Amino acid sequence: MRAQSISAWFGTHQVLDRVSLTMPAGQVTALIGPSGCGKSTFLRILNRMHELVPSASLAGEVLLDGVDVYDPVRRLTQARRDIGMVFQKPNPFPAMSIRDNVLAGLKLTGVRASGPTKDQLVEESLTKAGLWREVRDRLSAPGGGLSGGQQQRLCIARSLAVRPRVLLMDEPCSALDPTSTRVIEETMTELAQEVTIVIVTHNMQQAARVSQQCAFFLAAEGTPGVIVEHGDTAAMFSTPLDDRTAAYVGGRFG
Repeated sequence: MRAQSISAWFGTHQVLDRVSLTMPAGQVTALIGPSGCGKSTFLRILNRMHELVPSASLAGEVLLDGVDVYDPVRRLTQARRDIGMVFQKPNPFPAMSIRDNVLAGLKLTGVRASGPTKDQLVEESLTKAGLWREVRDRLSAPGGGLSGGQQQRLCIARSLAVRPRVLLMDEPCSALDPTSTRVIEETMTELAQEVTIVIVTHNMQQAARVSQQCAFFLAAEGTPGVIVEHGDTAAMFSTPLDDRTAAYVGGRFG
């Protein structure tokens, strides 16, 4: 996936200025930077959620395998199938069963499947999300009855059920305890072999643990967000090219 010269506005307020970034397949790309520098806006632009805000606008291109996801001939539901999203707070449908939560994405994106195919898809998605062993004997129980970490993995399973090519994660562990965070991080590492992952995180240790490449966003006072530096995660944390990157990853601001 590749973003080219992305600029974004809410009304007349510009929040991103000509941001370009390549997010390689088979890797986890971490978006880091202080609050308010446009990381989450950039993430939402990647799967066309930005356009849901009435005052929002943007310029530039988002290319998935060379095809612009904003091309007028491409349906919005196709973009949502190709590019899944996991939010900061787990958002399962509380009254729905665990099984129905996993399958909810199929209805939302218009995918049809037979009964046996659905059963296989539920097991496959929950297994990939690291949740199958914990819930396989209670698939009819409400999704809202799971713990916070389990609910987040259920949301990951729901996204995976439509077999996306990219999975976007907006601070997926910020509301979780350390044990649940570790499980989610292990899940991300395994999923990256099949799905391109882009994660927003404020946790520098997490970025260093889970990502292969990093992009540091920054917005100086009164100016829109830009990418100061991007590249190999290990290199950015050990020998950053920009003094501002060194100050941020070293904990001197942010």
